[in-house]
Amino acid sequence: MKKTVHVVPHSHWDREWYFTTSRSKVYLMHNLKKVLEQLEKGTGYDSFILDGQASLLDDYLKWRPQDKDRIKELVQQGKLVIGPWYTQTDQLVISGESIVRNMQYGMEICKEFGDYMNVGYVPDSFGQAASMPQIYQQFGIEDTLFWRGVSDDDVEKTEFLWQGEDGSTVTAFQIPGGYYIGGAIPEEPTALAEFLHEEPFKTIWSRSSTAQVYFPNGFDQAPVRENLPELVEQMNQLYPEYDLHFSTIEKYIQAIKDQQPQLEKLTGELINGKLMRIHKTIFSSRSDLKAMNTQIQHYLTNIMEPLLTIAMQLGFEYPTETVKEIWKLMFENAAHDSIGSCVSDTTNEDVYMRYKQARDISMNLMELTMRQIATAIKQPKDTPITFTLFNLYDHQRAEVLEAEVYLPQKEFAVIDEVGNQLPYTILEMIDQTDYVLNQGNTMNPTKEQYRPEKIYKAKIALEASMVPSLGYTQLTIDLKGNSQQVLAESKQRTIENEHYKITVNQNGSFDILDKTSLVTYKEQGIIEENGDDGDSFNYSPPIKDWVITSTDFEPTIEVQESEVIKTIKCTFVMRVPANLEERAAKKATTELPISLRLSLKKKSPIIDFTLAVDNLAVNSHRVCVLFDTAIPSKFSTADQQFGTIQRPVIFEKEMALWEANKADWNEQPIAIETCQTFVSLFDDQHGVALIPKGVREYEIVGKDYDTIRLTIFRTYGFMGKEDLMYRPGRASGESVIATPAAQLHQSLSFDFSVYYYAGHFNQSDIANVAKQAVTPLQLYQYAEFLNTRLIFTLGDEPQILPTSFSLAEVTGDLTLSVVKKAEDREGYILRLYNGHLKEEVKAAIYFNHSVKKVEKVTLKEERIEDLTVTNNTIYLENITHAKFVTLYVE
Repeated sequence: MKKTVHVVPHSHWDREWYFTTSRSKVYLMHNLKKVLEQLEKGTGYDSFILDGQASLLDDYLKWRPQDKDRIKELVQQGKLVIGPWYTQTDQLVISGESIVRNMQYGMEICKEFGDYMNVGYVPDSFGQAASMPQIYQQFGIEDTLFWRGVSDDDVEKTEFLWQGEDGSTVTAFQIPGGYYIGGAIPEEPTALAEFLHEEPFKTIWSRSSTAQVYFPNGFDQAPVRENLPELVEQMNQLYPEYDLHFSTIEKYIQAIKDQQPQLEKLTGELINGKLMRIHKTIFSSRSDLKAMNTQIQHYLTNIMEPLLTIAMQLGFEYPTETVKEIWKLMFENAAHDSIGSCVSDTTNEDVYMRYKQARDISMNLMELTMRQIATAIKQPKDTPITFTLFNLYDHQRAEVLEAEVYLPQKEFAVIDEVGNQLPYTILEMIDQTDYVLNQGNTMNPTKEQYRPEKIYKAKIALEASMVPSLGYTQLTIDLKGNSQQVLAESKQRTIENEHYKITVNQNGSFDILDKTSLVTYKEQGIIEENGDDGDSFNYSPPIKDWVITSTDFEPTIEVQESEVIKTIKCTFVMRVPANLEERAAKKATTELPISLRLSLKKKSPIIDFTLAVDNLAVNSHRVCVLFDTAIPSKFSTADQQFGTIQRPVIFEKEMALWEANKADWNEQPIAIETCQTFVSLFDDQHGVALIPKGVREYEIVGKDYDTIRLTIFRTYGFMGKEDLMYRPGRASGESVIATPAAQLHQSLSFDFSVYYYAGHFNQSDIANVAKQAVTPLQLYQYAEFLNTRLIFTLGDEPQILPTSFSLAEVTGDLTLSVVKKAEDREGYILRLYNGHLKEEVKAAIYFNHSVKKVEKVTLKEERIEDLTVTNNTIYLENITHAKFVTLYVE
């Protein structure tokens, strides 16, 4: 049968890689101008795909705004195909809210010009997340076209049905040879006559379910091929078995659907690296930047957006454009190479700077918003210092929080709304009197205000009484009282709270008794150091590795206790190889100072850890922490975007195929995985969950696969290397580009938490426990003496707000994803999901404000149906596994 060849001109536009964004923008200005000219000529060059990234329009029009109308006309003619993404996002490391907002903003920009391509086009991201079919469906997208993550062992044809973790299904179209296979068309007659008879076309087109086949004409940063119409005509004459014509992705997909082929079905995440590389351990490349991404993603969705929504409900303006700017900085870093950190050191400097800008803008926006609320609260009597606590989680909370404050004295009392004294402990304190008091600014120098004699910058742990859900409460400071609980050194090796009894062993590991399950977990928190022979794309162990553990060294142990917080700090001076050559020879010549601090707060079911290391002199190595659960496991349970997923601890079928014929594989099918907020092992009686707050990479190890190994950081010296143990063959990226900055020769610190629980996974509600752990209470201090270099001076505002406020409260088992202002309407959006495992859940949402209407909406925020509001409450029933629900509230 004669095959129809859909020739689809495009350019895959990495905004940065081994080059910087500045370089790609300059070339974009040149190349896209040429594309516009070509499409306007009317020579048969009928269409061009702009890589699915609306950000390219933003970049181009900043420098060539005069072309906006030309672009609009070509889009509306169907010649220039744009969207639906803002940038080509990664799908595994990036959060669900980032993915949703990326497409939301991409579609919004495209609408200024005309229609967007209604396909989940993902030409180069390193694997496809199991949440994507549901996300696509909620955006009205029925089809996805991608390259990476599926092999011929998974499915026979290149077209198939893809069912996500929640059961949503889209039609998938794979480009098994890559988006670049039609980019290099030879013009010499003999070579052109053999071109389509050679690989990869010979193999991949035979796998098509119909006579419709895909020929992407383009490659990385590809310019327009001006003589493509002539080449297509020549190939039509040379290949009578083919009918080549200009097409688009949507036309290609529709041509296949018109033939109604019977399609196989694949389920879950698509992460097979046989036919193409998916860079399975890219989750820990440039661990410092991965930690920034984790922290800022959590901050934006868990802290900033809920607070801005609360402020909006209180009458303050929602800074819509500022929020968009922050997200766009994050989208630029969410592109697969950028978030992967598989780029040059110079490019990673740009990535860092965008994180810094996003962090700085969001934190200062938060400071101003909290200040506006705090200073508008009416107190019954004048108080010189207030602490306003913000709870941006959807349940009310009473717990210990840590915060940085400025104190006029070491002893005082913290008073809650009803007059109770709240205990606090000073963890650190430094005198900053001169800095704070000698730089004051005031608009009204005749106004009487409190000016202390001394100012101390301090870190405190404060035991808060109940803080309303999605709201705030204001505390006052009594300088004549004293609710301090002093932190004292202890000679004991055991600390405990209501949930745990923890003993530090002589070797620096911890024995932890969970008082609920009565299970003692032995030798927790062992630090493991080994070599990394990999590069910016992949971790790979050296052929001659040497694994060194903290238990080989005698630690210095410090124990401190107060009634509010208790800590154990184990400090090691590990001796390790300086480089891979020393490691192969088993020479340990270099000191690696490293500490693990355990923090146990009053009444907390979560144990917090901080690993700090002076990584100043060691090259090409990895540091992990081990938690032995003593629970033999076949699967790990972790959260993905909007739900929970189980993964095998070893890919038995794939590993057997790999061992049988490694030459057929691009990557070894290892089971090093990522998560969004937690990973857990459990049985019917008890379980353990790790909550990483930096690098989110884990592996289940041990003879019985009962130990969670959490990657803390890894280092390497080249962008790409050849013949790795986990990735044989050619180098990924550029092997000539050294990355000395990726050796991370600096002091590093990474946080994570651990939760031990009784009962089954679902009984322990781990998704919500983890959500709380990454949504800490926020403390905002206000005092007029802080109007110095610390905060800008503002005028006085009327004090009209109550001392406590709650926007809404959720009861039940759903997990909050975000609260934010609606994009195009005056109300706000609530998004929640089912974080339980294979179980239907329900929830009720009570609103503490008048409600005109509540709608269930799509990810486009378009109405699906109205929900019944009874006594300011709505009820969500029968939310199945890994499903999310989006609500519009007005």
